[in-house]
Amino acid sequence: MSTSIRGQHLHFDCASGIAGDMCMGALIDAGVPSAVIQAAIVAVGLGDDRLRVEPIVKSGIASTNVWVRCEEGQTKSHGHGGARDHAHTHGEEDHDDHAHHHYSEIRARIENSALEPAVAKLSLAMFERLAVAEAKMHGLTLESVAFHEVGAIDSIVDIIGCAAAIHWLAPSSVSCSAVAMGKGTVRCAHGILPVPSPAAVEILRIAKAPISDGGLSIELCTPTGAAVLASVVEQWGAMPEMVPLAIGYGAGDLDLPDRPNVVRAMLGAPTAKPQAGDSVVEIRANVDDMSPELCDHAMEQMLRAGALDVWWTPITMKKGRPALGLGVLCEHASKDAVTAALFRETTSIGLRFDTVERSVLERTMTEVETRFGTVSVKVARHLGRIVNVAPEFEQCRSLARASDVALKDVYASAVSAAEIALR
Repeated sequence: MSTSIRGQHLHFDCASGIAGDMCMGALIDAGVPSAVIQAAIVAVGLGDDRLRVEPIVKSGIASTNVWVRCEEGQTKSHGHGGARDHAHTHGEEDHDDHAHHHYSEIRARIENSALEPAVAKLSLAMFERLAVAEAKMHGLTLESVAFHEVGAIDSIVDIIGCAAAIHWLAPSSVSCSAVAMGKGTVRCAHGILPVPSPAAVEILRIAKAPISDGGLSIELCTPTGAAVLASVVEQWGAMPEMVPLAIGYGAGDLDLPDRPNVVRAMLGAPTAKPQAGDSVVEIRANVDDMSPELCDHAMEQMLRAGALDVWWTPITMKKGRPALGLGVLCEHASKDAVTAALFRETTSIGLRFDTVERSVLERTMTEVETRFGTVSVKVARHLGRIVNVAPEFEQCRSLARASDVALKDVYASAVSAAEIALR
């Protein structure tokens, strides 16, 4: 299949809420290979028969339904419609040690698994959000939070699957509309609880996500679904302007009375917007009486004062004197501080100022694994297409020194790893 959907913007529409399996279904429906998710589930030691992926039509919308096998002979596609109250302190309801998985055990399982490091890191971030909310809900410490057997397997599969799918997509950015939560009450192991569920609303409260009741007296957003969103969404609210490339629908279990019970995932290339008024100040000076040994320190001080860029250029001035041309770019708000640093650190007695317009590519940071270690890589895009990949120089230099190898080898390894990860 085409890989054009990778590295694009990812937007979630949650008019019918969201659950972990619905999110997996939407991402698979949008083009993520189900084998990517299955491989991650195997890597964490849950076997190769946990998922059943099938097409389904929900209120006229062709969707993908993901069923999760939690125990031998038991398959769940919870979607919505029942409290996902998996957590409690051990011994609260029964005394079977094998019926519970503590958060610390789940965390260790992920850390010690064969998952790709980036998938493990994202999975841990999702599970931590879930555990923090459950701990607050039940008045527990993180280490004492435990999940029922079914709830633990269900949540692990959902979280690992969503993390693997999102890692495969490597979206340049992620946004989400207001999340429909539901209203009313729901009966669970602890009795009658209000909807939204306390854990789900706590997770989204911490993430500062906009929510609504969705107009239905049913649980629409599960804690696991909330944890997935809270861990990856960077922008909440309306979908940003973009050119759609792929759209996927993930189905929930129940049929809702007034809408399709689906979550929608859209992948698209952000459109270029004119950067009207995006200008910076260029400061220029010619210096013919300053030792070049002072230039590096002067550059450092101007950058600390807020300069965006500083450069020195060899020039020839009157009477054939060799000199240096100094150029500085800075934001308008930093002009005075940068000017003060320039006068303080150089021998210049006069400056020239120009306002210049600029166009800047969309830039994001990602981490890649090389044989020398982890390197942060800056990725530049134009109209959603990757046009440049640049490893962080200082990290590459530190790894080169630590491994006693050529810096160019570390740099090349990071570029190669980034190109593979961003395909």
